[in-house]
Amino acid sequence: MGRIKTKMIKRLTFELIKQHKDRFTILFDENKKVVSEYLGADASKKIRNSVAGYVTRLMKVRVE
Repeated sequence: MGRIKTKMIKRLTFELIKQHKDRFTILFDENKKVVSEYLGADASKKIRNSVAGYVTRLMKVRVE
C-alpha cells in the first residue's frame, strides 16, 4: 500500500499536468525544478516535493 495523497496535492498536480504536460518527464529532479517554477515561494518544500513525486508517478504510468 502506498501513501495517500491529499486533495490539495492531487488538485495542484492535475492542474499543472493539464497546463504544462510537455514540460514534465519521468525524472523526479527535473519535475521538482518545474514544479518550483510554477508554485513558487508560496508552497513549502514538502508540498513541492509531494507534487513533484506525484507528477513523476503519473508520468511513469502514462509512458508504460
